[in-house]
Amino acid sequence: MMKTTRLPVKKTAASPQDGAALLATARLRLRAWRREDVPLFARMNADPQVMAHYPALLDARQSQRQARAFALLLARRGWGVWVVERREDGRFLGFCGLHERSAGTHPFAPCVELTWRLAREHWGRGYAFEAASAVSAFARTHLKLPQLVACTACSNARSRALMVRLGMRHAGDWAHPALPEGHPLRAQCLYRMATDERLACRV
Repeated sequence: MMKTTRLPVKKTAASPQDGAALLATARLRLRAWRREDVPLFARMNADPQVMAHYPALLDARQSQRQARAFALLLARRGWGVWVVERREDGRFLGFCGLHERSAGTHPFAPCVELTWRLAREHWGRGYAFEAASAVSAFARTHLKLPQLVACTACSNARSRALMVRLGMRHAGDWAHPALPEGHPLRAQCLYRMATDERLACRV
């Protein structure tokens, strides 16, 4: 199991306002959070289709708290969960990034999880793959993480397909500890990606 203690604080290639690393791809920019992102984030989190594989929708207050937590971690460490915006017009698309899970919170923790969520109108255009690929490369080249994980409800065929496309392998199923027996989302799938090629045969 990977160790996640003393993960690095990155202050290079950073936004001058808060120290968060800025990632860019051909079409996207992954940047720090701004106040004007919060209403768009809240609208995304209130969309039943976007949140179909999460236990519940988030209300405006919950979204505000989550955005603030993401922003504070980015400012402190220089990496975490970034806003994904389209470079062409600066439009908010959603988020993508890395979430550190502490021991005891999930059966597969401690670990660093690759995570993403995009507004429904931006699905099907390859944005999630593009953003997640950039984040994976950052984890490998800048943070030197030996591996990443991703998880989702076993019923989430779209996200599972993306995990495979990213080079992740199915590493088993687990029961979400916060959901009761019989809940349709209790069955969760875990995927792993070795960012260190020396570990690839063991993933």
